[in-house]
Amino acid sequence: MSVTSQTIPDDERPVGADNPLSRLIGRLFPVITLVALMWVVRVADVVLPADLNENGIVPRRSSGLDGILWAPLLHVSFAHLVANTVPTGVLGGLIALRDKTRFVAVALISALGSGLGVWIVAPSRTVTVGASGLAFGLLGYLLARGLFDRTLLSIAIGLGALFFYGGMLFGVLPNNEGVSWQAHLFGLLCGFAIAAMFDRRRATANTV
Repeated sequence: MSVTSQTIPDDERPVGADNPLSRLIGRLFPVITLVALMWVVRVADVVLPADLNENGIVPRRSSGLDGILWAPLLHVSFAHLVANTVPTGVLGGLIALRDKTRFVAVALISALGSGLGVWIVAPSRTVTVGASGLAFGLLGYLLARGLFDRTLLSIAIGLGALFFYGGMLFGVLPNNEGVSWQAHLFGLLCGFAIAAMFDRRRATANTV
């Protein structure tokens, strides 16, 4: 069987197919969408009469379990939102630029894992909101990937993430009242676990 190649005429190429900016936006689209949703929800919380933050995670109550899904989109103030937007956008962008599907997996598992951890161990009669658990998952993934991949690019990205956002790691300590160290800790652990899982899958594929 022979394989032939055919040049696609310029007028039949998809619009933007060779546009670097379009490719960049395409890779970052999941990150941009997530951040945009966070801002839309915050604006809606300000405009609407209802308090959307009541839909956050309420520990050990079945009625608060669905808060695991909504908490990453909810924030108590614009300052809180900005504090989570920057690391989510930067760290998420670093992952998505290499593999946007991987970003979706890391973000989803980190958000659900950290939320479940909060639901199990956070103090009773509290409501937890915010995307910090997700952001810690992104950080944990980048740090662990540098250790597992041991490629120059992964190590450089991991070191860069540690240099600029290493201070976040103090957030896993229970030293700030009103701040969910539980979300931070479980998000970070989820990031480590995801990196280990993908590394194990790659090692298995290489030995088959």
